[in-house]
Amino acid sequence: MNNLFSIHTVRFFVLVLVQVLILNHINFLGYINPYFYILFIALFPIKNNRVILILLSFFLGLTIDLFLDTGGIHAAACVFIAYIRPVILKFSFGTIYEHQTVKFNSVDFDSKLIYLTLLTVMHHLVLFSLEIFSISKILLVLQKTLFSSIFTILLSITVTIIFSRKTK
Repeated sequence: MNNLFSIHTVRFFVLVLVQVLILNHINFLGYINPYFYILFIALFPIKNNRVILILLSFFLGLTIDLFLDTGGIHAAACVFIAYIRPVILKFSFGTIYEHQTVKFNSVDFDSKLIYLTLLTVMHHLVLFSLEIFSISKILLVLQKTLFSSIFTILLSITVTIIFSRKTK
């Protein structure tokens, strides 16, 4: 338990630092920006308490908001995906999730891709809807969501493949 706590603590701080120091300075074509920090929420253990995940997600989003001066939109998007995560897990992994036996390193690539895609798109949709907050600019919200999601998903899949432990 203590080792698991330290792994997630290190993951939290590393993802925040990478996001704040490196990824926030990428603003490709004016609207494409990866939000890699949501990988903390995606990889958080399933068997842990859901309230803890929601609180940690709020703290994660609030930390990003403090560095970016964005007024709570990252916190709101993180809490939203932490809250809806069980539905996405059930949709992506099916009966494996129902039996609480999902090991992210041992599931097939398709399920992993569906899970990360749904989580990322929902996060970005909430984030950019709150950032722009105008129904007349819905096409801009969708455009930013689509392109930033593609960039974030590619980065997340690449990092999870590089850092995954092979289990057989």
